[in-house]
Amino acid sequence: MSSPWNASDADGLTPDGAAWLASAGTHPRSALAHWRERPDAPVVLPCGVVFDVVSAPTVFGRRMLDRMWEEGPGSGPVAEFRGRMLLFAAPGTAQRLPALMEWEEWGAGGADGSRTDGVPPLLCHGPGDAVTVPAAAARSGSRWLVAPDTRHPWLPGPEVLLWAAVRAARSAVRISIFPPADQGANVYDVSRRR
Repeated sequence: MSSPWNASDADGLTPDGAAWLASAGTHPRSALAHWRERPDAPVVLPCGVVFDVVSAPTVFGRRMLDRMWEEGPGSGPVAEFRGRMLLFAAPGTAQRLPALMEWEEWGAGGADGSRTDGVPPLLCHGPGDAVTVPAAAARSGSRWLVAPDTRHPWLPGPEVLLWAAVRAARSAVRISIFPPADQGANVYDVSRRR
């Protein structure tokens, strides 16, 4: 499966995609009117009913997205906003994903909850949370990588996102069964011995 987001930036929201996003708010018509008046303005929307959001640092989020498109089922809508990748997920993901991550020992690390092996934390936004979504019209620093284009887009669940995160972490950390070579050692080619 080829990735729709690395060939070029998404064009922005379609009317159906904007309607789907606006349906998450308590006043969908107001959000749509706001986007019609100011298509370059981001909007704050609540999570937990229409969608949850998993937020990752941009580079790690792109690795997750690569795994989802190259080896998995693809992704739902994805946005980049202020140095974070926002992966839209099925409602309930924000409650379930942290437990799955704990089971995978994702949270093992420093006293502040950060990992000591360089794997970044994922932030889960669900009921009671809100996220700022990029403007309807794409622009640099805040844009849709995979814009919602239907009134009912497919949204990955917690298992798909956990799988993508684990695969992305494994691809970022190269593990070898061989000890590192001694840089000052003499190396001899024994393949040409007679």
